[in-house]
Amino acid sequence: MSTLYDKLKSYSSSDYYGFHMPGHKRRGIRKAGGGVSLPYDIDITEIDGFDDLHHARGILKNAQERAARVFHADETHFLVNGSTVGILSAVCGITEKGDTILVARNCHKSVYHAINLNELNPVYLYPGFDSRVGLNTEIRPQDVIEALERYPKVRAVVIVSPTYDGVVSDVTAIAKAVHAKGLPLIVDEAHGAHFGFHNAFPENANRCGADIVIHSVHKTLPSLTQTALLHMNGDRIDRRRVKEYLDMLQTSSPSYVLMASIDLCIQELQSHADEMFERYVAELCKVREKLLGLKCLELVRTQCYDISKLIIYAGCSGDTGSALLNRLLSEYHLQMEMAAGNYVLAMTSVSDTKEGLERLTNALYRIDNKIDHNKKEGICLKMEEIPRAEPVYNIARTAERVRTGKAGTRLVLWESAIGYISVEYAYLYPPGSPLIVPGERITEEAVGLLEWYQVKGYSIEGLKRERYIEVLVNEQI
Repeated sequence: MSTLYDKLKSYSSSDYYGFHMPGHKRRGIRKAGGGVSLPYDIDITEIDGFDDLHHARGILKNAQERAARVFHADETHFLVNGSTVGILSAVCGITEKGDTILVARNCHKSVYHAINLNELNPVYLYPGFDSRVGLNTEIRPQDVIEALERYPKVRAVVIVSPTYDGVVSDVTAIAKAVHAKGLPLIVDEAHGAHFGFHNAFPENANRCGADIVIHSVHKTLPSLTQTALLHMNGDRIDRRRVKEYLDMLQTSSPSYVLMASIDLCIQELQSHADEMFERYVAELCKVREKLLGLKCLELVRTQCYDISKLIIYAGCSGDTGSALLNRLLSEYHLQMEMAAGNYVLAMTSVSDTKEGLERLTNALYRIDNKIDHNKKEGICLKMEEIPRAEPVYNIARTAERVRTGKAGTRLVLWESAIGYISVEYAYLYPPGSPLIVPGERITEEAVGLLEWYQVKGYSIEGLKRERYIEVLVNEQI
């Protein structure tokens, strides 16, 4: 029986090319003289001379300070449990139990887990929506201003920019609105670790005024999976308390291999960012220009977007995103990052090769040329906007009502769940933004979306039983 290691080694030597994270694209850190490997022989623990991440005083302290300079932050911490631990620590560290928090509804599930941990009451900000391609867009600064006026008890604001799909919000304007109320802004910029290193990309959120910024260096930069950074700026936050949560939630045995990959990545950025990004952006722009010539498939561009994300809309071909993803994989050995609704997402990074980008371009043109332009089915009108639903209870109170017997639960079919209060999450992964959150009353729109995803072959996660959802009983409309 083959091991996971055997399967990984076999895949690494195949011709499959990845347009997905991690950003190193299985090529390592491309230093002079070849790639840098990170093998077993450098896997150690906190021994003399190698510092301690939880009490950094030496080499790790210096490495984190270097990261802060490169990313223009006041203070930076290495994360070896991914951006998830940074988000959990940030949200819990700047709120008190029972606080009200203003949250972009398209945030990653880890934000909702933090809301649960600190028993917070969320107020939702909904992104815009492009109904033609079924894509959520940016958070409008004006919506933030209006929400802060309407909900004076809000104690912090959390947004995601860029989104999984590369949509960028105006962080500078949002930070200005949040700070006008004396509140801190957390930006989940996990997918934007490459921002600020070339003028083809937006500036990073540290320079746009955010108080806490979380970067997944493994997503779009050459660092190992699970590596991330938490940056802190200014004096609106209690940095000590955030660091206390990092100590609680992050492993007490941090991997030196992972930390070494962060440090190598940052050293490369510090020394060679200009040449790395000039080459990458030049090739990326050529690809994007070529893809504009597709006839049925379409390269999607929103008003504010990250050009590193290649979103290919399949709606005019009559295909779903999952069908296009499967075709690229089976026929051309190109693995996309994800499919959602009517599009696929290809993630690129500084580690992509010219040959790899050309393979994707050529494959898309071959697929496009095989589509009968005279018989194309047209745009799928199915909406995939995040269903609007205000929470009846917060996540923690929902669980408490079940635990204490104040409310019973039962599993009901999706189509029978409308009007009930959910006890479960429902989401696609990726991207991991919940369609339904515990404590929300389930809407007809949410049920319709679940059923549509099921019919189109997508896997709904977070539910105990397929096609059923657990709800509170005796609390229906």
